[in-house]
Amino acid sequence: MAKSKLRIIPLGGLGEIGRNMTLFEYGENIIVVDAGLMFPETDMFGVDIVIPDIRYLIEHRDLVRGIIVTHGHEDHHGALPYILPHVQAPIYATRLTRGLIEVKLKENGLLEKAQLHTIAPDEMLTLGPFHLEFFHVCHSIPDAVGVAIGTPVGLVVHTGDYKFDYTPVDGKLTDFHKLASFGSRGVLVLLSDSTNAERSGFTSSEQEVSESFERVFAQAEGRIIVATFASNISRVQQVMDTAVKYDRRVGVLGRSMVNNVKMAQALGYLNVPEGILLPIVELGRLSPKRVTIVCTGTQGEPTSALVRMANQDHRQVRIQPGDTVILAASLIPGNEELVHRTLNNLFRLGAQVYYQNLLPVHVSGHASQEEQKLMISLTRPRFFVPIEGEYRHLVIHAELARQMGIPRENIFVVESGQVLEFDERSGRVAETLDGGYVFVDGLGVGDVGSVVLRDRHLLSQDGFFIAVVAVDKSTGKLVEGPDIISRGFVYLRDSEELLEEARQQVIKALEKRGRSTALDDKIKEVLSRFLYEQTKRRPMILPVVLEV
Repeated sequence: MAKSKLRIIPLGGLGEIGRNMTLFEYGENIIVVDAGLMFPETDMFGVDIVIPDIRYLIEHRDLVRGIIVTHGHEDHHGALPYILPHVQAPIYATRLTRGLIEVKLKENGLLEKAQLHTIAPDEMLTLGPFHLEFFHVCHSIPDAVGVAIGTPVGLVVHTGDYKFDYTPVDGKLTDFHKLASFGSRGVLVLLSDSTNAERSGFTSSEQEVSESFERVFAQAEGRIIVATFASNISRVQQVMDTAVKYDRRVGVLGRSMVNNVKMAQALGYLNVPEGILLPIVELGRLSPKRVTIVCTGTQGEPTSALVRMANQDHRQVRIQPGDTVILAASLIPGNEELVHRTLNNLFRLGAQVYYQNLLPVHVSGHASQEEQKLMISLTRPRFFVPIEGEYRHLVIHAELARQMGIPRENIFVVESGQVLEFDERSGRVAETLDGGYVFVDGLGVGDVGSVVLRDRHLLSQDGFFIAVVAVDKSTGKLVEGPDIISRGFVYLRDSEELLEEARQQVIKALEKRGRSTALDDKIKEVLSRFLYEQTKRRPMILPVVLEV
């Protein structure tokens, strides 16, 4: 009987930022590493989040032995609420990561049914034919791990998100020793984080952020408001530490931030001296120079705390001259317009605003080129697969691997959905799975597709134009109408002549149409031509034909 091959199936995270999810399949067994979401791009009108297409996983749900989550950022676990109703598999995560997952699942009413297991960075775990060894990595959140997967064809190392920080907030370094030991044993495949493949040198240390906070806190005369990701517990700890030093009290705003801070405190990952953390109402009774607020809103999310403050519609906190606002996060591609609008509004209100372009108030949690080279040197893989990055990041990372001595034919630059197959000595791209983005819009999952997005794109450009006519069911002759309804195309009160002419065009077309011509098609054709001739615009035209 022929020996099975190891199949590596990225369902997200390759060729994009976010949606990180990779399947490892051997024989009748599958394990999943990460299950993340992606924030929508600018052309995804109305979409809330994007998740991986898990049809392959659902079809093989009985083979799934476990889901491994490398750390607590939503681009690595945010899709779990949409996966668990279809795939009942145990979830393995470190203590803090598990806590953040519990918060997310509780919000979605799924916590009671979830099978959650806590792992430690130095732990080993066996799931079917897979023998897993975890190793601690530095990232912008505590308790992040990578995973080495022992398979019947060889050892595979998945780095997760990592960097080599020598002064991390929690004092825990990336596990050099364990990575080197993997290299000594022989690594078949290395899957390595490519997010910062364009950046030369080393990624700055988290210590740099602490120094920037010190500078801002030392000179601020009023309230300090720090916006960061709700899951960035390390950044929250830095705010707490600096606030204590400058005799300030801290309040927390934003539902996800409040929940995560409470959970991190309970698990011992957030050290807050007694009396430092106060309700927002109590902070209002203190002098502004003794107040610090930590909140959400770094990406300009319309309902987030910072954006509502910037728009002057937050019911508890209003920005005023003398306030200092720190945007302590990197800007996710696609969110530039929302973030810039928030920054402009904060400046208009008289706040002193600091963000990455002005002061190092945030550093990346991802390895730059020299660290990526170091990862390759430590693990010495036979095959290399760049992961977690847009396509250019993957290509640049692949070139670094080639410069480090990995043969070009042993490097695989693939995108989400492309399946890799490996045995002890060879690897290849085996197939490409159907699928791609699954859009979540409100309560709908997957019901918004490319056709709906195209329609939303058209509506955003020239609006829509509805023509309602009533015709005799037996003769097809016009009985009443057409009535015209338009939104986002022209202002009706100023365009009465245009609309009346449009009505006349429809009436003439209905009188002249052949018996074989569909009524709605004829209306659409006539109005499209007429409106473009008159306005050079192409609104979405929706004929409504009522038979009476």
